[in-house]
Amino acid sequence: MKHPFLMVVLTFCAFSQYAFSQETVGNPEKYTSTNKGKFYIFWGGNRESYSRSDIRFKGADYDFTLYDVAAHDKPKGWHCDYINPARMTIPQTNFRLGYFITDHYNISIGVDHMKYVMYNDRTVNYSGYYPNAGTYNENPTANTLTLDENFLTFEHTDGLNYVNTEFSRVDDLSKLLHLPNTDTFQINITEGIGAGVLFPKTNTKLLNKERYDQFHIAGYGVAAKVGLNFTFFKHFFIQTELKGGYIDMNDIRTTNNTADKAEQHFWFLQRIIAIGGIFRI
Repeated sequence: MKHPFLMVVLTFCAFSQYAFSQETVGNPEKYTSTNKGKFYIFWGGNRESYSRSDIRFKGADYDFTLYDVAAHDKPKGWHCDYINPARMTIPQTNFRLGYFITDHYNISIGVDHMKYVMYNDRTVNYSGYYPNAGTYNENPTANTLTLDENFLTFEHTDGLNYVNTEFSRVDDLSKLLHLPNTDTFQINITEGIGAGVLFPKTNTKLLNKERYDQFHIAGYGVAAKVGLNFTFFKHFFIQTELKGGYIDMNDIRTTNNTADKAEQHFWFLQRIIAIGGIFRI
């Protein structure tokens, strides 16, 4: 009795294995159904908005603070410079390289190349002192002055470089949207947090001193983001992100003299659109 029973069990096991293998061949697992072990890379452009900030300038013979200074970005618009290797740093750009440690979570490194330009010809409050007050067309009063170009130009335009690491989550929305084949087209939502350093190239002209424009580690930043990812044919995607964060720069170089420095902190909001690829090595 034992041998016939054993034969039945073995036959059932063999049939089950065959049926399972046939089902797998007939319905192979989709490439987009799992993410663990995949790398991704993207490149894109951005627009930014900035909160007002107080900027303090310090040197051997001056120490003054400008209050509630407004600034704007410097967009390039739709332009071939985004894909021209010799001119890629001219527009406002985003680069990111990431790796999925699980199906839903990834870590990445990247550079948000933003641009920050202080508005000139505006009247702001100030406090402190500086030499030759009133000779730069700044028209100072007891507590206000005009940001004339002869007095100050202040830009992080090559740029406000936020070099950062992010930890992000990705979730597939395709089932909710009843998309039939995610290997053809897939929609994901992503959220993340990040932190990094600011490595700006600050273009400054201050109190008729020699212009200064060199890269320098000036502070740190933190940010959070949410975005949508549209993946086509398993490997190619378009990603849109809304990223907001805080920047604190307490060591901004302003002239060739290392004693001359500025400091500021402000909030920022980025709108990003990028193209990229996702793959396994």
